[in-house]
Amino acid sequence: MMAKGPSYSVPFRRRREGKTDYRLRKKLILSDRPRLVIRKTNKNIIAQIVRATVIGDIVITSAHSRELRRKYGWLGDLNNLPAAYLTGLLCGLKAVREGIKEAILDIGLHTPSKGAAVFAAMKGFIDAGIEVPHDESILPDESRIRGEHIAKYAEMLASESPEKYSRHFSEYLARNLLPENLPKHFEDTRKKILMEFKVDE
Repeated sequence: MMAKGPSYSVPFRRRREGKTDYRLRKKLILSDRPRLVIRKTNKNIIAQIVRATVIGDIVITSAHSRELRRKYGWLGDLNNLPAAYLTGLLCGLKAVREGIKEAILDIGLHTPSKGAAVFAAMKGFIDAGIEVPHDESILPDESRIRGEHIAKYAEMLASESPEKYSRHFSEYLARNLLPENLPKHFEDTRKKILMEFKVDE
């Protein structure tokens, strides 16, 4: 039953649709720092640096996981932990080029859980050299960021159930990437990104 009465006000459309938490958004805007906006879809990771103005949000720079495949030859999935880290790294390096030195994380309505892809993206962004306040305990392990958990699972399946291995990793294999080699492929892609921005490891 819909609430009524003189004090009732209709919530903003994006609040009704479950797309925006306006209380959280207000806190982020009042911080007076650019927002590192990270979103994970069913297929991709998107990272943006956004600054709020009186006329609306302005995107200063952004990175999309599709760029990893198009520009850097990434053959893994586009929304897993390694892809999230690389997308965050790419966004961070672009932001450094724009003179950004600090940002505050905005994950929207995404439920924060330890080791999630959004925090892998944040880790990549931080590794580009930008300060983002955070609790170290929420970050994924370095081994998971490199995709070692995927590689180990692939090795196990390959030895125990080749048919399941072929079915589960069919997209990797179609792109000519053995999932067991994902950690090395991650490092190679990371180096390509750093080289483009002339960053020494």
